Amino acid sequence: MKKFNIRKVLDGLTAVSSSSSSASPQTGNKENDIIQETLQSEHFQLCKTVRHGFPYQPSAMAFDPVQKILAIGTQSGALRLFGRAGVECYCQHESGSAVIQLQFLINEGALVSVLADDSVHLWNLRQKIPAVLHSLKFSRERITFCHLPFQSKWLYIGTERGNIHIVNVESFTLSGYVIMWNKAIELSSKTHPGPVVHISDNPMDEGKLLIGFECGFVVLWDLKSKKADYRYTYDEAIHSVAWHHEGKQFVCSHSDGTLTTWNVRSPAKPAQIITPHGKQPKDGKKPEPCKPILKVEYKTARAGEAFMILSGGLSYDTVGRRACLTVMHGKSTAVLEMDYPIVDFLALCETPYPNDFQEPYAVVVLLEKDLVVIDLAQPGYPSFESPYPLSIHESPVTCCEYFADCPTELIPALYSVGSRQKRQGYSKKEWPISGGNWGQGAQSYPEIIITGHADGSVKFWDASALMLQVLYKLKTVKVFEKARNKEEKPSTDIVEEDPFAIQSLSWCPESRVLCVAGVSAHVLVYWFSKQEITTEEVQLLEVRMQPELNEVDSPDAGGEQASAVSTPGASSSPQTSDPQKHPSTSSNNSSDGLRDNVPCLRVRNTPLKQSPGYQVELVIQLVWVSGEPPQQITSLAVNSAYGLVAFGNSNGLAVVDYLQKTLLINVGTAELYGSSDPHQRQPRSPRKARQPSGGLCDVNDGSLGSEDRCKSPTSDARDNSFSRSRSSSVTSIDKESREVISSLHFCDCLSRKSEVAAVTSLWVGTSLGTMLAISLNVPSTPEQRMQQTVGISFCGSVVRLKGGIQRMALLDSTGSLQPPAYEGWYDPNAPEEEKEKTRKRRPASPPSTQENQDSHYAVICSEKQAKVVALPSQNCVFEHNITENSFVLRADVVVMPAGICIACFCANGHIMTLSLPSLRPLLDVNYLPLTDMRIARTFCFSNQGQALYLTSPTEIQRLTYSQETCDNLQEMLGELFTPVETPEAPNRGFFKGLFGGGAQSLDREDLFGELAAGKASRSLAQHIPGPGSMEGMKGAASGVVGELARARIALDERGQKLGELEERTAAMMASADSFSKHAHDVMLKYKDKKWYQL
Repeated sequence: MKKFNIRKVLDGLTAVSSSSSSASPQTGNKENDIIQETLQSEHFQLCKTVRHGFPYQPSAMAFDPVQKILAIGTQSGALRLFGRAGVECYCQHESGSAVIQLQFLINEGALVSVLADDSVHLWNLRQKIPAVLHSLKFSRERITFCHLPFQSKWLYIGTERGNIHIVNVESFTLSGYVIMWNKAIELSSKTHPGPVVHISDNPMDEGKLLIGFECGFVVLWDLKSKKADYRYTYDEAIHSVAWHHEGKQFVCSHSDGTLTTWNVRSPAKPAQIITPHGKQPKDGKKPEPCKPILKVEYKTARAGEAFMILSGGLSYDTVGRRACLTVMHGKSTAVLEMDYPIVDFLALCETPYPNDFQEPYAVVVLLEKDLVVIDLAQPGYPSFESPYPLSIHESPVTCCEYFADCPTELIPALYSVGSRQKRQGYSKKEWPISGGNWGQGAQSYPEIIITGHADGSVKFWDASALMLQVLYKLKTVKVFEKARNKEEKPSTDIVEEDPFAIQSLSWCPESRVLCVAGVSAHVLVYWFSKQEITTEEVQLLEVRMQPELNEVDSPDAGGEQASAVSTPGASSSPQTSDPQKHPSTSSNNSSDGLRDNVPCLRVRNTPLKQSPGYQVELVIQLVWVSGEPPQQITSLAVNSAYGLVAFGNSNGLAVVDYLQKTLLINVGTAELYGSSDPHQRQPRSPRKARQPSGGLCDVNDGSLGSEDRCKSPTSDARDNSFSRSRSSSVTSIDKESREVISSLHFCDCLSRKSEVAAVTSLWVGTSLGTMLAISLNVPSTPEQRMQQTVGISFCGSVVRLKGGIQRMALLDSTGSLQPPAYEGWYDPNAPEEEKEKTRKRRPASPPSTQENQDSHYAVICSEKQAKVVALPSQNCVFEHNITENSFVLRADVVVMPAGICIACFCANGHIMTLSLPSLRPLLDVNYLPLTDMRIARTFCFSNQGQALYLTSPTEIQRLTYSQETCDNLQEMLGELFTPVETPEAPNRGFFKGLFGGGAQSLDREDLFGELAAGKASRSLAQHIPGPGSMEGMKGAASGVVGELARARIALDERGQKLGELEERTAAMMASADSFSKHAHDVMLKYKDKKWYQL
């Protein structure tokens, strides 16, 4: 029977619909016959791969000391698990409620999570993507605290009412054994003791349970006799409790900043009361109260003093002081300041057994925006250097680009210069969270992610093999003079804060030329060098882009005059500017008192020492014009083969020759059309007052209020307001009366219908859907390039689409992607001989054509549709309407293993791919509705079916739309659980065993099982089977519920021993029978003889 393939049927349907909607059906079919497309729908599948970065809004933490795995829960119900560098995992609770507590089943490959919606979940970590095996939802009581003893299957759950319930973690069923609050306190208190804030068993006696109530009441409960042995009362609220490993003492932390130490058998009063940060009055009175000590841990060492580690407890007079972790070791006290508030901390110890010397070696401190691990074994308590990419949010991310399948030498080059930037003073020891194993299968191609940040920094990340590691950090702010205080802040700023924020970037991986645009209407051009240099004067070019629409001649006739090349000392016309070596340091005002010819930022005028790595070559700044601030840059492109950088905004287009440091083109958008302008344009009246053009906000987004529109990318509303440049055109064209330059692309192509040989061109896309072309005559030899001017010729409009232009690419006659020309990298500071060896222009294969014959194709994608245009005839051979009710936020022409396609992300959350050149829909998945404009600002596609976006202010989510990657994902992911033997239990010693002084074990099954305790009330909690897969069930059978297998083995061993015992018994019986027979014979022999006859 022939196998039915629904995907091929869909391919056929979409091909029919595509050809029926084609602009030129006959031409389209002809082209499709010539160009064989290899991509089909079965090559595509969408799935998430990995999530990088710091867990956003963390709320709980746990550590498995045997597996050495760290788990972090968040306020949105997410779980992040970390092992060694490169081993991390993300999973999500369906309810999305905050995680309030986590407990590992130590060395069992399982984790218990407790949520704020009073649900308890059991996760199986023995599979690469963890799954929930069981859930329990409490309905009558709120959960406040949980405790799972080491190597126990019984979980204690404390509630807001003060009761304690017990859950079997194997079956996730409630025991009938309940500790009621009134039984625990009896008549010792007249009022309700409050919620349970602590539960733990005595390290030396599992039958004794220590229960801490919020009001300051502590009870030592005897599980067997079901009554309280001792009750301890203190008049301050309790936040946490910690045991000494011998089980004779425990410590409580209180809301007044005190620590009380209690002897178990002396409940009348504390053995010691200390206020670690309190000032001791001279008259012997009680110290002044301090802030609450939120948590305390009491850890002992075999050789040396015990450690007392606590968070909080600072004096109230330390207003504004940062959060601190206090480490008390013997008589010394160290106060370690943290950059952010402390969420939780855990001491990492050598043993998992609570009744042995703990031997703490490190402290993991979970902060609101960072994870710090402190080395307790070295003087000064240095921190470990984190191997995780947790610094993505060091400054808020404002833009992001993804480059898969880069040149192989790039990552080593970036790493070599970035390794010199590493901070010193870290612990010499290895990172202690070292569990798990790396995945086996991984992509063989290098991947690089570049992030731009609000503080003006640019970070390069190695993203190969589903890992992420920072390679190099560039600080663009070094080029400018920074204001020391608000008084020194320039009055020319156009954003309220973060004037150096990166808005967009353009990077040529082959030549390593980097170009970045900032929110203060500035563009920086960087070259990569391995040598350190000192730049005496930073090269500056100021560009004056007119905000008003003036009457102009046709660009074809007078374009070269209107965009004349600026030379030093030339007079400044309205549409040109003077290149300068030094910035204007004082505001220049026009005759009417308005700011004029003033940039927004001041470039430093002192020598600039530039370390190996990216070094600034040119600074381009737009200036104020007659009181009008410069408009933010909405599109940017750089080409190393031509030595040109182009950028545009709502006022027009500028092209700069960064080799000669001159301005080539500076024209308004209307001038690009010449006499064939299809739009009706009215002169714009000047603004009455200065209006900031905002941070990375779209001024046309109707969902934003006037206040939010002009906030910087790091303001409070930055994550909920649209923060992408106008190039993404989130709004419809009806809302925008101005035409914005939204897309730029350098290429070698036939831009005019009459051309027969390809010429260097710049294609310009606008927000009104027009694609225009400019021909550039670039001198061919390096000598001529530095002496002669680049020629310019305006070609006018090539094609029009619905919606703003997003992306443009070029295909050759075979349908292969024709990348822009580039120049191979050479070190600009190397000797001239070395430069000439490496400096070679790598042009794209220039298409040529015979008369009346098309030789290549332009692929153009807008917010609404995509078109394929044959060149030079400029006939539209294929057309596809991508969306009617939404709009494209990001589109990229990407290379897949089996071909090339267009990948699109729409505002309605759909991710789509279209074949090239026929524009057949291959993939359409409703992936992620646009709930946060951060996603729109950072979403980007890359080659080989890779994509990413910023899913929270601190995390990058990577995904793939490649079927091959999805199929291999299980092999590529790391393993969290690895088989490790549990350490041996501590030796009780001869005298402790003889006199019963060792740890007392407890058969909890006899106490909490259904036979002894009965069934729990069904209305108290509901059991929900987890969605764990068969793999999860197998893992559960071998791990979490492995007690059954161990019991079976024990039974087999017991049966074998019983068999051996039976054989021994039989042998002894035979021996006894033989002895009895011989004794009887002897008795008969001497029966009748006298004693003297013997």
